[in-house]
Amino acid sequence: MDDFQLLIQFHINAERQGPGGERETLQAMELAGLDRSKKLKIADIGCGTGASTLVLAENLNADITAIDLFPEFLEVLKSRLRKRELESQVTPRALSMEELPFDPEELDVIWSEGAIYNMGFERGVQKWRPFLKKGGILAVSEITWLTAARPPEIEEHWKREYPEIARVSEKIKVLEDAGYKPLGYFPLPTSCWIANYYSPIEDRFESFLKGQNNSEQAIQIVDGEKKEIELYKKYHDHYSYGFYIGQKL
Repeated sequence: MDDFQLLIQFHINAERQGPGGERETLQAMELAGLDRSKKLKIADIGCGTGASTLVLAENLNADITAIDLFPEFLEVLKSRLRKRELESQVTPRALSMEELPFDPEELDVIWSEGAIYNMGFERGVQKWRPFLKKGGILAVSEITWLTAARPPEIEEHWKREYPEIARVSEKIKVLEDAGYKPLGYFPLPTSCWIANYYSPIEDRFESFLKGQNNSEQAIQIVDGEKKEIELYKKYHDHYSYGFYIGQKL
C-alpha cells in the first residue's frame, strides 16, 4: 500500500480531514450573506468525507456539487447523505480541483475548507473566479500567520510546507487583486484544531498502527502527525486557518 492509500485509510473514518467546525461553517455562511430561501448552486471543493457539505446541505436551499480527488472519501459522504436523507441535494464527484466541470458563471457559491492550498491560494482564487456568477460568493479557509514575527522553528516549518503562507492583510490583497470584494474574515479558534481534529487523530493512532501491523510506513505517518500536533500546541498563537469570504465583482 502506497503512502497516499495509507493516509486515506488513516483519515477515512474521521468526521473531518482538517481543522474546522460546524459553528465556523455557519459563521462563514452568515458573513457571506447567503439567502437561505433562494435556490443556490454551490461547489464544495476538496470536501473530503463531507463535514462542510453536510452543514451547507442542512442549512441552505442548495444544489451542491461535492468535489474531492479521492473516491474513497466520497463513498463515506454518500453514506452520510443517505443517513440524513440529503441525497437529493448533493452530487459527489471524484475530480481534481484543477479540472472543475462547470460552465462560466454557473455557480452562486464556491466553498472550500482547508483545501485550496493544494492549488495555492492565489492561483485557486484566480482559476475558480470564472465559474462564479457576478456577485457570487467565494468562501475558503487558508493557513495564515496571525503574528508579524514568529519563532524560527515554526517559520521554517511552514515556509517548507507551504511557502504561500502569509498574513491576513496579504491574503485579502490577493482576493482584491483577483477581482473580489472582501466581505469577511475570521481565524479558526483552537477548538477547531484540537477538539475537532487533532484529538480524534490521536485517538486513532493505536488502532491504525495495529491494523497496519506496525509497518514502517504506518509508523512514519503517525510520527508525522505527532510532530504536526506538537508544533501546533507549541505555536498556535502564531498561525491558524483563516476563513476568507469574498464576492465576485
